[in-house]
Amino acid sequence: MVRSRPACATVPGPTVLVASWNINSVRARTDRLLGWLEARRPDVVCLQELKCTDEQFPSDQVRALGYHPALFGQKSYNGVAILARNEPERVERGFLDGEDDDAARVLSATVAGVRVTSVYAPNGQAVGSPAYQQKLEWYGRLRRWLDVRHRPDQPLTVCGDFNVAPEERDVWDPRLWEGQTLFSLPERAALKRAVEFGVEDTFRRLHPEPGRYSWWDYRMLGFQKNRGLRLDHIYATGPLATALQAAGIDREARKGPQPSDHAPVWARFRLPGEPEPPSDSFGE
Repeated sequence: MVRSRPACATVPGPTVLVASWNINSVRARTDRLLGWLEARRPDVVCLQELKCTDEQFPSDQVRALGYHPALFGQKSYNGVAILARNEPERVERGFLDGEDDDAARVLSATVAGVRVTSVYAPNGQAVGSPAYQQKLEWYGRLRRWLDVRHRPDQPLTVCGDFNVAPEERDVWDPRLWEGQTLFSLPERAALKRAVEFGVEDTFRRLHPEPGRYSWWDYRMLGFQKNRGLRLDHIYATGPLATALQAAGIDREARKGPQPSDHAPVWARFRLPGEPEPPSDSFGE
């Protein structure tokens, strides 16, 4: 993760590229993941919906590309990972709040002085269902986990598939989606309460415009017609958010045969006073 400096109190190194991607089955898309890593070369990658155990993850192939994997897998469902150029330290799985939870949805690690968390929020199925109530409760646990284990003045990034589009500009047709899972008011309020801990949506810090999405339904030419939702987010505390240089959505990774239904999202951070790196077209 660090290119030329040791860790410091804010952002390590002159430029840090953090990405997050719901891969929707890493075993089905190993070649896509490896090709994307080689082409984009992010410093840290948070993956969600691995749908495999730790043993089934392509760790050797990832290491061959220069990444150290931290894994929290689950057979056939869920699963999160953090891949980093620097060895992840203090790896923690789950919220560690004492509640029964057999779903692999939260993985945290320290990478070169920054606490990085990969999260895969529950989908919620249908509004009013038991799964929907569990989703709202999960968001309550997320906020309590932030309050207990972190501080807003420490470098922290929480990345992943949050399964919530926060605002109308994050949905291709807000009237159609109003009251539905992924965009219902209780879900949006639950995400907002978690964010109010003291993290900022890095994409929205730089991109106020509507029509930018990270998920598109496989059906009805959703991607080709840009009928999507912005469900994938990279949140950062103040020490990182103030060093944000660029952020985007890598639509190119959603193209081609057998893609994930999600595109990677990314954020690049730079220490104040560092020279401006060359501009690139990552995700644009």
